[in-house]
Amino acid sequence: MSACDFAPVHIKSIAPYQPGKPISELAREMGLDEAKIIKLASNESPLGVSPRAQAAIRAVLGDLSRYPDGNGFELKQALSRRYGVDMDSIVLGNGSNDVLDLAARAFLTPQDEAIYSQHAFAVYPLAVQAIGARGIEVPAREYGHDVEAMARAVTSNTRLAFIANPNNPTGTLIYPAALERFIAELPDHVLVVLDEAYNEYLPPEARTDTLAWLARYPNLVITRTFSKVYGLAGLRVGYAFAQPVVADLMNRVREPFNVNSVALAAAAAALEDTQFVQESYAVNRAGMQQLTDGFRRLGLDYIVSYGNFVSVRVGSAAEVFQKLLRSGVIVRPVGGYGLPEHLRVSIGLHTENARFLEALEQAIR
Repeated sequence: MSACDFAPVHIKSIAPYQPGKPISELAREMGLDEAKIIKLASNESPLGVSPRAQAAIRAVLGDLSRYPDGNGFELKQALSRRYGVDMDSIVLGNGSNDVLDLAARAFLTPQDEAIYSQHAFAVYPLAVQAIGARGIEVPAREYGHDVEAMARAVTSNTRLAFIANPNNPTGTLIYPAALERFIAELPDHVLVVLDEAYNEYLPPEARTDTLAWLARYPNLVITRTFSKVYGLAGLRVGYAFAQPVVADLMNRVREPFNVNSVALAAAAAALEDTQFVQESYAVNRAGMQQLTDGFRRLGLDYIVSYGNFVSVRVGSAAEVFQKLLRSGVIVRPVGGYGLPEHLRVSIGLHTENARFLEALEQAIR
C-alpha cells in the first residue's frame, strides 16, 4: 500500500475547483490567435491594473529578494484608515479564497457543520470538505440565498454560515434588512462569513455599511478582495474584517508570508485610487446594460445581477459554450453550480461585450 491509500476519505472525494479557461490554453487547443480571443469567464477587471498600483509594483521590484512583511502592516494600515476598522481586526489572505479557508480551518472540526446556499460559490463546500466537516447545502430561492431556510437549517452542531452578497455565480442580492435580521437571529455559536467580493459594484440604493455591524455581532466575519474592481486578480490578495478575538484565531492558522510583497504594495496603492474604482463601476454598469439589452433582443432569460457578471439561460449550455470557444470567446459554464442551462458572462469592455453578443447570436441558432 502507498501513502495515498491512507489519505482521508474526505480529501480523496474532493472535486478540485475548476477555474475559467485561460486564453493561452484555448489558443493551443483550437489553433487560434491569442490576440483575437476575448475572455469573459473569470469576473476580471476589463480595465486592467490601476495606474497607482502599477507605480507601486515597479517601486518594489528591486526588493524581491527579501521576504514580505508577514503582518502586512502598511496594507492593514491603509485598510484601517479607509474603513475605520482597527488593525487587529484585519486578516490578510492570498485572495479572499484564502481568507474563507482560514475561517473554516479556525472554526470547524470533523464533528461540525457549515451551511451555505445552493448555487453559491464553490469554495465554500471545498473549504468545509477539506476539514472533514459536514456541509449543508440549503435550496435556493429564485437563484439566491433563502436566508429563512438557512436559519432553519442551523443545528447545535452548526459552526459556520457562508453568505455571498452579491452571490457568485448568480449575482443575486440579499437586501440589508433581511441580511441583518438573519445575522441577528442566529445563535452565538454560529459564525457568519459574509463574502462581499463584489461589494464595490453595488448601486447606491443597495449599499449599506456592513462594517458597522461588526460592533453589534461578534460572530460576523466580512471578507473582500482586490481581485475584482481593483483589477489585481493575478496578485491574489484579499482580506477580512472581524472582531479582534475572531481575527486572532484566523491569523493563528494563516500561513507565514501568505501575501507577497508585490501584492501588498499594489493593494495599498489601489485602495487609494478612487478614480480608477469609479471608472470601473461606470464601465460595469454600462456593460451590464449592454449585455442585458442584448439578451432581451435575443429572447433569452437572465438572472438579474449585482456583480460584474451575469448568468444567461441558453438551453444546452455545454453546446453553446463549445460554439463560443470556437469563435474565440471564453465564458463560464455553471453546470457544476446546478445551473446546466446557464452560462456566466463577465462584463467586459464595450467592444468585447458586442463581440460576445454577436458570437452568442450565432451559437444559439
